[in-house]
Amino acid sequence: MEEQSIKHRQLSHLSIDDIPLEGKRLSIEAGFLQSFVDDLHTYRFVLKERGSERIIPFSASFERTEEQMVLIRGELLLDPHLALFKPYSYWDLYLHSLGKDRHESESDNEGKYTRIKMNLEDIRLHSFFDANELFFPYRTKNGNVSFRKQEPITIGRLEQVDLNEGNILTFSGYSIYASQPESQMEVLGRQLVLTNNTDDEEIRLPLNGENRDDLASLYGQFDFSSAAFNGKLSLEELKRFSTNNYYKFYIETEVQRPEGIEYIRSPRLDYFPRNPMNQYHFSSFKSENKTWRIRVKPTKNSRYLTVRISQYSSMRETARRIKNFLSRVKSGRIVKRTYKLVFSFLGKLPPKKKQVVFESFLGKQYSCNPRAIYEYMLEHHPEYDMYWSIDPRSAAVFEGKGLKTINRFSIPWLFIMSRSKYWVSNSRLPIWIPKPSHTTYLQTWHGTPLKRLAADMDEVHMPGTNTAKYKRNFLKESSRWDYLISPNRYSSEIFARAFGFEKDMIESGYPRNDFLHNSNNAKTMDALKKRLDLPLDKKVILYAPTWRDNEFYAKGKYKFNLKLELDKMQEELGDEYIVLLRMHYLIAENLDITPFAGFAYDVSHHTDISELYLISDLLITDYSSVFFDYANLGRPMIFYVYDIENYRDTLRGFYFDFEAQAPGPLVKTTEDVIRHIQHPDPASQANFDAFYQKFCYLEDGEASKRVVEKVFKTK
Repeated sequence: MEEQSIKHRQLSHLSIDDIPLEGKRLSIEAGFLQSFVDDLHTYRFVLKERGSERIIPFSASFERTEEQMVLIRGELLLDPHLALFKPYSYWDLYLHSLGKDRHESESDNEGKYTRIKMNLEDIRLHSFFDANELFFPYRTKNGNVSFRKQEPITIGRLEQVDLNEGNILTFSGYSIYASQPESQMEVLGRQLVLTNNTDDEEIRLPLNGENRDDLASLYGQFDFSSAAFNGKLSLEELKRFSTNNYYKFYIETEVQRPEGIEYIRSPRLDYFPRNPMNQYHFSSFKSENKTWRIRVKPTKNSRYLTVRISQYSSMRETARRIKNFLSRVKSGRIVKRTYKLVFSFLGKLPPKKKQVVFESFLGKQYSCNPRAIYEYMLEHHPEYDMYWSIDPRSAAVFEGKGLKTINRFSIPWLFIMSRSKYWVSNSRLPIWIPKPSHTTYLQTWHGTPLKRLAADMDEVHMPGTNTAKYKRNFLKESSRWDYLISPNRYSSEIFARAFGFEKDMIESGYPRNDFLHNSNNAKTMDALKKRLDLPLDKKVILYAPTWRDNEFYAKGKYKFNLKLELDKMQEELGDEYIVLLRMHYLIAENLDITPFAGFAYDVSHHTDISELYLISDLLITDYSSVFFDYANLGRPMIFYVYDIENYRDTLRGFYFDFEAQAPGPLVKTTEDVIRHIQHPDPASQANFDAFYQKFCYLEDGEASKRVVEKVFKTK
């Protein structure tokens, strides 16, 4: 490992060693500025679980001073804590410090948590097995130190990349398949896999393995006898034989197991060159009377190697540079401050009293409560001048609907927003946008609260913020709301507390659910089924599970399996039912349902889920909040919670007892799903009736009318 300069709050050393009679010991050493340490009273290292209050503290002590940096060291015996590391729970490394005016007796949540960033070392090679699970230290996409448990994985890294004469890309690095030595498997081979940005085209290069004694001496628990690889690739030929312009790199390991051959793909390969001055490469070549430019470089934060081949012209290159410059300027403080000042000035001009601006999910959708209110006003109050604030990247969503649209933060948006009498949104607006005194801000929100919100959240794990800052900004934003829509009394109590909302709560039911009441008829449902090319003589099951990032990213494209076994469903139910699959787009793109043609339909990209609710006779879901809206139809629901043991920590963050109060049976197998469809359990009806009375009692198809009469004084 090369010598590295020590940086503030960065790891300088990590190791996991076997200690006789004690077990695994984690050793940490990290550097901090002297001025930072001088402000601390006491400090310690902690591993902190994301999404919970759990921490594992371990002592930290002064080690030495180097180059005006203080090195702090800590050690933790891991064995007593390994049971806390559930599969795909994430534990982040922090220095927990108390200021000089604080005391050690204060609670674990007091004081300051400082995240520890990674150095250039590949700490994944310190992984070890605890029973059948891999204890896995790793570098996050933002460059921080974290730990988790997971299944065996292919670990790979590129260490040297060069672009030689003739645009030949040469590369070298290492990869291992981290498996238990006693496992009944054999590595048959490896390939370098290049994919485009949408993963719909692949190029494969076989790799030969060589010994890496240097890694074996540092990380002895894995087999490095054939870990090294190297190869070369003609980028000009690549361009001629591929439609790709953008390439990502992976290692795929072919493994022979007793049950058959399996292909295990690594996470995307990162690139840490031995010589940091040699990490960017640029070139060009001519092909088909066109000039093509090549860029080879790591991504900024994640350090993933990328190769981009794009057609070059001086005009296009100038436009690209201007666009990048304007993008940087637009996000700069001076421009933001100027924009805010102009907005404030225009906001003092007389308002346009019949002008309304709608926005849904940060301008990305034409949906939800803002859409329902807009369509009601379009029919009953066409005298209002109504605009939709949109993210220009989502412009296609709004095309062909006859809407007046304005691009978010554009000059027209500035003039229209600042002069409008009404704003209607279902999510937050940036707090740096000043709300004019004449503007009435209707916050519709976007769902009955299931997981904890805003001030009720124990911890916040989002890029660019921390828990205190997130709550402070949220409460500042909610203080600007003049009206807040609530679907029921349960939500009103939570909204008032979590949002610190003390103004006018409109307890009306959700406008978006008017559609489920007003269009619940055979004519509308048949028309929707025809539009989706669905048979009219079959009952419809909608399967809409929540998104699980651990399953997809851990198992990869080749190993993702739909847990609901469609073959069994088709055999038992195919004569009477069809199944609609409403999945996350990453799953939908990698899910092959062609063997179930005529029975299973992928509706993951259908924009309006309310239409899918309406045509479905039964909903299968899990921990997703879709069941609150679907309950308005009074139709049966089944909760397919095959992994509820792993999800219980998440359930503790719910506002109500999901396992006791879910409005339908909780099942763990496809067989039980089928049984409850064929023979519904009458006992589950009692839960549903109580649920409906608590959450849906206000929904009657006239929520939009009630909201408009209240806010726009149209009655």
